[in-house]
Amino acid sequence: MLKIRLLIADDDRLVLYSLSSGLREAGYEVLEASNADEAIQLCMNNKPDLALLDIRMPGMSGVELGKCMSDEFGVPFLFLSAYSDKETVSQATAVGAIGYLVKPLDIVQIVPAIEAALARATEFKKLRESSDNLVEALKNSRETSIAVGLVMERYALKEVAAFEALRSYARSERRRITDVAADVLAGEHALKKLREYIKS
Repeated sequence: MLKIRLLIADDDRLVLYSLSSGLREAGYEVLEASNADEAIQLCMNNKPDLALLDIRMPGMSGVELGKCMSDEFGVPFLFLSAYSDKETVSQATAVGAIGYLVKPLDIVQIVPAIEAALARATEFKKLRESSDNLVEALKNSRETSIAVGLVMERYALKEVAAFEALRSYARSERRRITDVAADVLAGEHALKKLREYIKS
């Protein structure tokens, strides 16, 4: 099984060394960067599963780096900081951080935070993929769009849940979603059958 790859960016060499050593001992693969430029370079060459970023670094700040990691590389991140004031935490939240840890840190407290952040990142990725699939399917097929609307109305579902029910039904029948959508539009049988594929 592949090790989870973490990127740690912190301009404090002592913090960088102690976190990296401890996380390697905990079983992670760790990439180290002492500034934003190094972090970006490492990200380009070895995409990490999660980045742990010092929020205040010289040059590009951790906040700017986090936004870059997310926008350019799709890498989820959490912040490490000695600051816990409201403004700093608000900045972190605004750029999409999935966690915020206040220094000083020890490995015993950071490992559960990393695992929770990785789980949240996986959930976000699945939601984003499901949303992207929904947008693409709705754009490509007027019938699918109308069928989703019918399923939403019939079973009082939100758009994503209705689409997922159609998709699950199509997979179980080994058919394209557009074909199942056409069946839904053609008659009640397919619409009733869909009830089995609605997740509660």
